[in-house]
Amino acid sequence: MKRIRNIVFDLGGVLIDLDHHQAVSRFEEIGVKDAKQLLDPYEQKGFFLELENGKIDVDTFCRKLCEHTGKQLSYDEIKYAWMGFIADVPQYKLDFLLELRKKYKVYLLSNTNPIVQSWARSEAFTPAGRPISAYFDKMYTSYEVGVTKPDAAIFDRMIENAPLIPAETLFVDDAKSNIEVGQGLGFHTYQPENGEDWREAVLNILAK
Repeated sequence: MKRIRNIVFDLGGVLIDLDHHQAVSRFEEIGVKDAKQLLDPYEQKGFFLELENGKIDVDTFCRKLCEHTGKQLSYDEIKYAWMGFIADVPQYKLDFLLELRKKYKVYLLSNTNPIVQSWARSEAFTPAGRPISAYFDKMYTSYEVGVTKPDAAIFDRMIENAPLIPAETLFVDDAKSNIEVGQGLGFHTYQPENGEDWREAVLNILAK
């Protein structure tokens, strides 16, 4: 087995504890009656997916959402609904990333959107007052790359750009479909549960 030199982390469900039910409830509150069908813990549907894979920008998404609900929604209302996904941001996990970066290259590979990232890339992201970018060597987000996981194209873009070798890389993601694609590309993988303290499991893999 080649020595692991890189670690790639998903965001939601791995570094951030997710609350899918709360997100659905908030979108229903602002008039999205089919929120359960459009919102997914791993990959969104419809124009929600178009926002996350970069096909539409924030202004277009907000306009489409207003048309969909038949209501004039403010940006703050829409952001509040999206932020319903965020249950907790455990600082200990982020601090652990800083420790890992002393020995490894650490990357983010996430299905996310510019509304959530406007918060994540600000000092409001953590109690420590650091933006998410402070914890990674590089970040690969679906809306910037133009592809969402589990499409292998987003992995390929990261592999080429980083650059990294999958056989020398551990990929940590909570979605089975993403893990399966990662394994097919030759990554070492670990699939934690949402909210799990996966630090020991990751260290055990790195120690092999």
